[in-house]
Amino acid sequence: MKKIKIISTGGTFNKVYNKFTGELDIDIESNGVIEIMKIWFSNYEIESIIGKDSLFIDNNDREKIYNRIMEIDSDKIIIIHGTDTIDLTAKYLAKKDISKKIVLTGAMIPYSINPIEATANLSSAIGYINGIDKDGIYISLNGVMGDYREIIKDRANGRFMDINLL
Repeated sequence: MKKIKIISTGGTFNKVYNKFTGELDIDIESNGVIEIMKIWFSNYEIESIIGKDSLFIDNNDREKIYNRIMEIDSDKIIIIHGTDTIDLTAKYLAKKDISKKIVLTGAMIPYSINPIEATANLSSAIGYINGIDKDGIYISLNGVMGDYREIIKDRANGRFMDINLL
């Protein structure tokens, strides 16, 4: 069995409090992801690229994600991504010819502030990717998992939802 590859792009998941500026900075080392993975999972590799809030991820960054996906030997890839534009990256990747299982996940609360949501989302993404039979682009957030076209961010209620369950 090949390892699950985790690509961490930044996002709220990886934000940490900067005691000098009083702001939340992106932890480009993805220490929260590393902490979660070392506790339970053994068959994985983590790589941090980009290191941005998703509001600042553009198509050049998305192309970088795509190029890295194509270089990776594993057919199971989880992308840690900010929730504000996770759908745009999913749509971008879906337009490409990718014969792999890609699951995008993230968190709306930084792992460093409250690890529950980030841990649940990453753990769900791992379980989900191991059960997917078909290559494609998927999203796993807030207990809902599915094709990227079916998972939306309900901004009014601050959560993700499956459009099939509305």
